[in-house]
Amino acid sequence: MGTASDKLFFDVERSFSGKRWLERSSDSRQALALSQQFQLPEIIGRFLNARGIAAEQVDTFLDPKLSSSLPDPGHLLDMAVGVERLVQAIKGKEKIAIFGDYDVDGATSSALLARYFKAIEADHQIYIPDRISEGYGPNIPALEKLKKDGAKVIITVDCGTTAYEPLAFAKEQDLDVIVVDHHVAEAGLPEAVAVINPNRLDEISEHGQLAAVGVSFLLAVALNRGLREVKFFEGNASIKEPNLMNWLDIVALGTVADMVQLTGVNRALVVQGLKVMAKRQNAGLSALADVSRMDEAPSTYHLGFLMGPRVNAGGRVGESYLGAQLLATDSTEKAFNIAQKLDAYNLERREIEDMVLQEALALAETKAEEAGSVVFIAGQGWHPGVIGIVASRLKERYGLPSCVVTVQDGKATGSGRSITGVDLGACVIAARQAGILTNGGGHAMAAGFSLEEGQLGAFESFLAERIGKQIEEEGIVPTLNVDGSVTLEGATMDLVEVLQKLAPFGNGNAEPRLAFNSIRIAKVDVVGVNHVRCFLSGIDSKKQLAAIAFRCLDTELGQALLNHNGMPLHIVGRLRENIWQGRSSVQLLIDDAAPVG
Repeated sequence: MGTASDKLFFDVERSFSGKRWLERSSDSRQALALSQQFQLPEIIGRFLNARGIAAEQVDTFLDPKLSSSLPDPGHLLDMAVGVERLVQAIKGKEKIAIFGDYDVDGATSSALLARYFKAIEADHQIYIPDRISEGYGPNIPALEKLKKDGAKVIITVDCGTTAYEPLAFAKEQDLDVIVVDHHVAEAGLPEAVAVINPNRLDEISEHGQLAAVGVSFLLAVALNRGLREVKFFEGNASIKEPNLMNWLDIVALGTVADMVQLTGVNRALVVQGLKVMAKRQNAGLSALADVSRMDEAPSTYHLGFLMGPRVNAGGRVGESYLGAQLLATDSTEKAFNIAQKLDAYNLERREIEDMVLQEALALAETKAEEAGSVVFIAGQGWHPGVIGIVASRLKERYGLPSCVVTVQDGKATGSGRSITGVDLGACVIAARQAGILTNGGGHAMAAGFSLEEGQLGAFESFLAERIGKQIEEEGIVPTLNVDGSVTLEGATMDLVEVLQKLAPFGNGNAEPRLAFNSIRIAKVDVVGVNHVRCFLSGIDSKKQLAAIAFRCLDTELGQALLNHNGMPLHIVGRLRENIWQGRSSVQLLIDDAAPVG
């Protein structure tokens, strides 16, 4: 949403992080008009304009409501036929299995549908595959087990769009499968009763940014309507029609954690979901907030960086089903026990991640001279549960699409993260279609894949050529978009509160990034494992601002902050409220810095 101009900010061509700083473009007249028309601070009008928000969109952006943003679920292809089959199953008391992915989007999607089926007393179960022994998506042994357990209908959530062989098997076994997904599809769809996916190639929906949990919510809305139409609730006195709004907290968590665009309906889902979450009605989410040591109203930051990683930890290094189980339970005691387990797994995950990251960085440095358009690193026996996070860290460090692969017994499994402008999911699908990969898929910014160890070289070359061509044709270079500049005196709590009018922040609605011109570092030290904390001061000002740069000790940025030698720096970051021991103050989260002149 919104674009950066070609104008350099503070003339920074290359920062310590290797990025060009570009001014996020805005029209001063239009920005002022927005401020005056809607009685907003001038800076909000400017930032709205820079994000491409027109006058007719301001109300829905600043105060998004589902009543105006939620689309009719029936607009999605196969929604009607999927609902029809589920209504039949519910009326006929057939068992329904929910087959979910092991990440947060899969866990929230599974828990959401499980809560719905529990509310209407439908026979159901959740099945989450083990990341290591089963891998991603539906597999034949799992489908056999579900049939043996009595399932007649299977709903795959956050997976299934490219599960051709397993779903063909399911059809042979008279299992009716409904795919609920959002991953990029191919021309051919799997054999299923319904494939509900806004990113089908034949789909004309405008809501391709939905996470799987968003699509699952639309399914619940449509199913609720379908049951109402057949007078299901009238015929069952003990069953009340569920209030789906009560579960928007789950939807918000999955949407934020999956890093989809927080635009349109997603923005409304998250805004309303955060309000529901603040009421602490969900036992699992409340327990998760407690173990995450959250002592303030939930925000996208808490969902993306505190709660999401803990739900993910079960699928990464622990028991894959725990996340869905946590979010689906109403038992306070059970929720607390699971949340503690996930918190412990998250600590274990961080230790494993750090070990793999250090090994990956060492390998990346040995290939630095030959690095081109993609960072491609493979290691023997790396834990598959952390390779996606490590790929994300490498992308942040090098500003290039990054893939990390673990090899075990001649089989390779990998995960990749991309940069804006490079569709990694499409590249992976093309490699699978070319016969290089045994499996693979994803979306523009993230992808997963598997292949024979002997094909690693061919795959790396395939990616390097395809991505290199895309980068060259599009003129893609590592950039940092800057919204504006501010003085130390201007970095107040009042400004922080004003900027919150633009929240929630996330992919598609970046948190305002502000620059400080020619700032000195008054004091600096290392905190935690590899974070750099400092106090900023102006050349002609006595005011200081607390600041911190996360995970940067061993980077050029971290070293520049530590070894500033009293020289002034340009610094860019995001202003946040910092609450410590009940006291509130302003803190800058440093994203980048550059030398002056």
